[in-house]
Amino acid sequence: MKRVIFSLILSAVLIPAAARPGELHIVTTGDVHGTYFNRSYIDGQPGRNSLMSVKHYVDSLRAAVGKDNVILLDCGDFIQGDNASYYFNYVATGEPHIMPRLVSYMGYDACTLGNHDIETGHAVYDRIATEMQNAGIPWLAGNAIKPDGGSYFQEYTVLRKAGRKILVMGYDNPNMDEWLAEDVYSGMRFENLIPLVQQRVDRLRAQIRPDAVIVLVHSGTGKGDGSVLENQGLDLFKTLRGVDVLVCAHDHNPACFTRPECVLVNGGARSANVGHAVLRFKCRKVVERTAETVRMDRRRVDEAMVAAFDRDWQVVRDFTITKVGTLTMPLLSREAYAGMCSYIDFLQTVQMKAGGADISLAAPLSFNSVVKAGDVVFNDMFKIYPFENQLFVLELTGREIRNLLEFSYNRWIVTPGDHILNIREGSDARTGAVRWSFVERSYNFDAAAGINYTVDVTKPFGSRVCILSLADGRPFDPEGRYKVAMTSYRANGGGALLTSGAGIPREEIPGRVVAKYPEIREFVYGFIKEHGVVDPSLISDRSFLGSWEFVPQTVAAPLLVKDMSLMF
Repeated sequence: MKRVIFSLILSAVLIPAAARPGELHIVTTGDVHGTYFNRSYIDGQPGRNSLMSVKHYVDSLRAAVGKDNVILLDCGDFIQGDNASYYFNYVATGEPHIMPRLVSYMGYDACTLGNHDIETGHAVYDRIATEMQNAGIPWLAGNAIKPDGGSYFQEYTVLRKAGRKILVMGYDNPNMDEWLAEDVYSGMRFENLIPLVQQRVDRLRAQIRPDAVIVLVHSGTGKGDGSVLENQGLDLFKTLRGVDVLVCAHDHNPACFTRPECVLVNGGARSANVGHAVLRFKCRKVVERTAETVRMDRRRVDEAMVAAFDRDWQVVRDFTITKVGTLTMPLLSREAYAGMCSYIDFLQTVQMKAGGADISLAAPLSFNSVVKAGDVVFNDMFKIYPFENQLFVLELTGREIRNLLEFSYNRWIVTPGDHILNIREGSDARTGAVRWSFVERSYNFDAAAGINYTVDVTKPFGSRVCILSLADGRPFDPEGRYKVAMTSYRANGGGALLTSGAGIPREEIPGRVVAKYPEIREFVYGFIKEHGVVDPSLISDRSFLGSWEFVPQTVAAPLLVKDMSLMF
């Protein structure tokens, strides 16, 4: 039975008044994505979701039930996604990283790596792994397999809690090669969680003979139909034997499922919720398992932790508010859904110039980010480009480019009826609010630059995209070969635009790579620094970028206005 609980009352009220005999409480975080501090970097005001609130909740629980009856675990994606994580990953490289210090201060018993932790690269995660080991906190990823068959990271740990032996096992997402360049995770491969986790549970239970088993997987809850490699939570939950608590992350959706032998809990993302599972023992045998998700109260924080990490917040804030340059126009990601806009023009211009490409592919990377006109500080770099993607250039034929665009727009739009955008009204799994949203992930809505083309919304899939010419007016050749700039996520098969869209066999993709460059955010930063003032003439040159539009305008324009007003 599915149980999803979003508490609307103060988290302290949810803490049991007293411990029941034989209870073990497991609190879980996941997809923290750098939400370490409760204060804004811009105005210094408190009120952000943060680990400071998680610490308050966990310590309240420890006080209520006894510290030895509480386990605190993280399920991955801890060191990416925020100014603070970026600063300690790439800027303050000579200082102790903040993650080991945070998890040590908070009393985490074990943590698991996520795909975005791996995305940071060897220099970052290898350094953190050493510091985590020195701090005595296991950082787990048992399916990251070295060429010799051993695990690159620790696979499991055994905790001693109130006289009980608890086996905690951790695994990362197996879909890594769909998202990341191979050199980012060189020296390892990521095995499928099925059947690996069950095999390892069976072996370690026989070897260790634990009183309870907790498995952490940085894999989304999913649908349980075995169809999505990156979301195997329910697939595992339905079949795992000998596991008491299965902890999931990755998809940012708070969720709980229970069956007599096991509970699944997914605490969501960005320190807004935690998972809370309870194991009840009779002697040393688990006789009952329950789970819930608990909403954190961002106003209730551990003040001692705020003070202990105040210097770290200050240095991140100073870094964040450093001026980079000036924009004469705003950059609004939502404008990308209706056609060409300054936000996508900016990304396309940066990618084409940095990569020396003929054509560029880019999508809105945030659903509704806003960078206002005026002075731009480093904080705005994360709004413009929130991910640590590298810039890749691949060689594609003209026909493959057109097929890729057909695939992209088929996710993006529908044949006009009540709507033109592929949207639906429903309850947001992350917040519970009823709203209009895209059916598909908008970060896979690639548009192209370097060519002139139209998208006929009245035509069926396969015949919508008509490429008229290259941006400078030269003919576009379906059989010609073009250098195409794109993100490392896309270049490694992310979103299936190259495979299912362009029709390139997955094994052939590496051979199409012409060049690899550093992270795109660095090129965005360098472009603004170089020019000082960025205006439309620098980023929206149609002779360089080309143009595209939805046609016929008489059909597309009014429906776009309607659908955009529903979503925003």
